[in-house]
Amino acid sequence: MTDSIAAQAHYQVRFGRGAEALAVVAAAADVIVYVDVLPGLDGEFTLPGESGVPSIRADLATRTAAAEWMLAQQVARGSRVSVAVIAASDGAEDTLGAGAVIDALAQLGIDFSSPEAAVVCAAFTSLEKAVGHLLTASVAGRALVEAGRADLVSAASGIDSRQAVVA
Repeated sequence: MTDSIAAQAHYQVRFGRGAEALAVVAAAADVIVYVDVLPGLDGEFTLPGESGVPSIRADLATRTAAAEWMLAQQVARGSRVSVAVIAASDGAEDTLGAGAVIDALAQLGIDFSSPEAAVVCAAFTSLEKAVGHLLTASVAGRALVEAGRADLVSAASGIDSRQAVVA
């Protein structure tokens, strides 16, 4: 995975998965958007903000807010800023969430995406209308529903339902 992130350095929008990608990407991107659609399932990762890389957490509910945050970083610097969108896991929920963030970036004109980022974005755009069902039917979603947390899964599927991102 380390090589995959490094190989994407040519692109403005990059994509990776999991703790390893999060650990190495601080040296390979200007900003990080960490996507965790169903928090707590994948363990807690510390965002690499202490390394000086601006980092936020995002999900389906904050995808547009995350893209706007990234654009604000670029405007503040006055030059193109590279972004690494990191999915917390390889689960369907985090793949869709990362794709949603990448799609929101593209809608703002930030669309020089690596092939890896483009594929994840295409997964979201082609399945956007089925997100609610896919979250409840995913392995993680089913586990939460069976544990009595259907409310958490339902809330997580609300695309652009929150306007704040967490740094």
